Amino acid sequence: MQALFLLVILLLPPEAGAEEIIGGVKSKPHSRPYMAHLKISSGGYTYSCGGFLISQQFVLTAAHCKGWKIIVILGAHDLTQEEHTWQKLEVTKQFVHPNYNPFKNLNDIMLLKLQSKVTLTHSVNTVPLPTASTFIQPGRMCRAAGWGKTGVLEPTSDILREVKLRIMHENACDHYPAFNNNLQLCVGNPRKIRSAYKGDSGGPLLCAGVAQGIVSYGRFNAQPPAVFTRISPYVPWIKKILNKKYLRGTAILRESPQT
Repeated sequence: MQALFLLVILLLPPEAGAEEIIGGVKSKPHSRPYMAHLKISSGGYTYSCGGFLISQQFVLTAAHCKGWKIIVILGAHDLTQEEHTWQKLEVTKQFVHPNYNPFKNLNDIMLLKLQSKVTLTHSVNTVPLPTASTFIQPGRMCRAAGWGKTGVLEPTSDILREVKLRIMHENACDHYPAFNNNLQLCVGNPRKIRSAYKGDSGGPLLCAGVAQGIVSYGRFNAQPPAVFTRISPYVPWIKKILNKKYLRGTAILRESPQT
C-alpha cells in the first residue's frame, strides 16, 4: 500500500503534474477538436491537466485534476499562441465521482460544468462516449493526446501531441496492486517507448473515434503500461449528472454504439 501511495503521489498535482505524451508525434492543428486544456489553481499551486468535451457545457477529465479554480481552454493547438479558435471558460461546478479513492486511484473520473455553452466549430466539438455495455478488449490500438513532457527529463510541450497505444491484457498491469480491470484499462506495450506521462492526466484514449479511457497514472520512469480509467462503467453516472433537473437543456451526450 505504501508503494502504491508513493506511485500515485508522484503522478498527482501539484508537484509532479500528471500524465503526458512520450514517443508520440505532433497532432495536425485542430484535428482533435474535443481536446481541452485545464489550468488548475489549488492550494497556492497552478498546474495543468487534459480533458475532453462531451457536450456543449461539460468536459470529462480525471478526478485527481480537481482544484479550487479551473479554467478550460478549447480549440487550442499551440498553447503559446492564442488563436481566434480558442474558447476560454471557467468551470462553475466540479462533479467528482462519489466513490473516487485517491489512495488506490480508483473511480478517477470527474465531470466539469462550464460557465456557459461553447460554440461548436471545426476547432471545438464533442467526442462520443461508449455505451454502458461496451467492454473494450485487449489488442486494440488506440490513441492518446495531450500537451506535456516528451521524456522523463524533458520539459512540457506547448504543442498538442498524440501517440498510438495498445490495450494490454490485465496481467500486464499486475505490478499495480490496486488495478481493477472492470474499472480500468491497462494501456501501452511494455516493449515500446510510448506512453502517457506527467502533465496530461484527464486526457482521452480514443479507439475508433470513441473515447474509451481517461489517463490516470503510471510508473515513475514512464515505462508502459499505464493505467487509464475505463469510461463505459461510468456512462450511467455521466447521464445522471447531465440529466438532472437543474441541468436539463444544457447538455446532449453523444453516445456511440461501437464496442
